[in-house]
Amino acid sequence: MTASVIFSTYNSEDWLEKTIIGFSVQTFKDFEIIVADDGSREATKVLIDRLRSEISIPIIHVWQEDNGFQKSQILNKAIIASTSDYLIFTDGDCIPREDFVEVHLKNREQGYFLSGGYFKLPMDISILISKDDIINQRCFDLQWLKANGLPSSFKNIKFLATGLGSKILNFVTPTNASWNGHNSSGWKTDLVAVNGFNQEMQYGGQDRELGERLFNKGLKSKQIRYSAICVHLDHKRSYVNKETWKKNYDIRANTRANKVVKTPIGIDSNL
Repeated sequence: MTASVIFSTYNSEDWLEKTIIGFSVQTFKDFEIIVADDGSREATKVLIDRLRSEISIPIIHVWQEDNGFQKSQILNKAIIASTSDYLIFTDGDCIPREDFVEVHLKNREQGYFLSGGYFKLPMDISILISKDDIINQRCFDLQWLKANGLPSSFKNIKFLATGLGSKILNFVTPTNASWNGHNSSGWKTDLVAVNGFNQEMQYGGQDRELGERLFNKGLKSKQIRYSAICVHLDHKRSYVNKETWKKNYDIRANTRANKVVKTPIGIDSNL
């Protein structure tokens, strides 16, 4: 396989199915899907088994027991399970546009990781999007989205930017080209060299901390925010709490201050 697409999930079968359908209609198809499952119920496995028979892209299901929010650990296990040398990361609630994988692969470069973004949809549109809407790419058609209640915003330009226009927007955007868990990619050798995600961290900045260690290793980043497009389906976040945010903030501060490259608890703790 030329690439491995990795994304996490937890008891969210409807959103997961939409995400996988999005990857089934990519313009570039020589990749594998790795579902990093942080302890979902049996229904998730049943869904994945069904989709394996319906799409041509191979799906690897990496599951661990439910022990609270342990996304960093399951992502590290997914990295271990990957069979390619280039890894694309997103989330199990993000539908990729049909050129998503192609854009990542066209822009990959040794010594760099790629940084993309997402477009967050309201709940009513998230629910409305059907399999047919994904296959025919209506969920990336601004007129269709506005007809179904999407408010006007400068952010809507993501659906209109193409070619030179998207390159200019990537260049002028003030948004940092950080590692964003919903839309980033890099070489497997680089991710292994920094020992993957820090498993001491729960929700809140664990993806950014990985990127900071990649910078400390000497990598640079490239912005593809207006080129690699995915829409984010709305959901609740019951796992967010101030104590975790504080702990994660302190870890990130240490990573920056001490130029940490390799996390002490990461990929190698799962081997």
